[in-house]
Amino acid sequence: MPAVGGHAEDRDSRDQYVLPLVVRLEKAEPPGRTDALETSARAVLTLLSDPRVTAGDGEWAERVKAWEDARIRKVVRRARGGEWRKAGELPGITVTGGSAEVRVFPPIPLDGWPKELAKLQVSGTELDDPAEPGPAPEGVTVLWLNPELEMSAGKTMAQTGHAAQLAWWELDDAQRKEWAESGFPLAVRTASATDWPTLTDGRLPVVRDAGFTEIAPGSCTVVADHPALRGR
Repeated sequence: MPAVGGHAEDRDSRDQYVLPLVVRLEKAEPPGRTDALETSARAVLTLLSDPRVTAGDGEWAERVKAWEDARIRKVVRRARGGEWRKAGELPGITVTGGSAEVRVFPPIPLDGWPKELAKLQVSGTELDDPAEPGPAPEGVTVLWLNPELEMSAGKTMAQTGHAAQLAWWELDDAQRKEWAESGFPLAVRTASATDWPTLTDGRLPVVRDAGFTEIAPGSCTVVADHPALRGR
């Protein structure tokens, strides 16, 4: 099974693809940070479970396979107004959270961005929560952020997408079906410093970043704590 980041030298020689994610970021009403992180994770899961990906003859299946055979790159860009409307005209899926809207697109070649997406800003996406997120709801998947890392909202959205994907890969078909049919309930929270060592002890999927942007290669960014994976 492919991995996110880490030691992947054998995948570097293959054609490289990237999964684009675009977050709607209107000046007057920006989404909350946690809602955007959760929505980006659900967007990735929505694409991975789409029949256009899962069916052997699905129109996006070949591109997703090529993407997973190389490095699992995700890039988050932001759009507003007319930029957002133009992005919505490209093939993809828009997922809505409480205040966030994220559109995910099938993988594209690393140097083959459509002009509608290529011109969108990628760096410096910063968001705030209107209030401190409360405890995660009982029984849902929790994507735990590393309490020792500082990342932009855009970078963190890509990382929560990675973590959701790792959890998806670990589940069997019945567990995937149940998660999808319930709407991919999940929460993103920052782990406590005391809990982080236990969360990263190898029982749960951990995102180890490749280090292309913002943080050092191999940094553990997010733990995917799906109920079906606990206590294995």
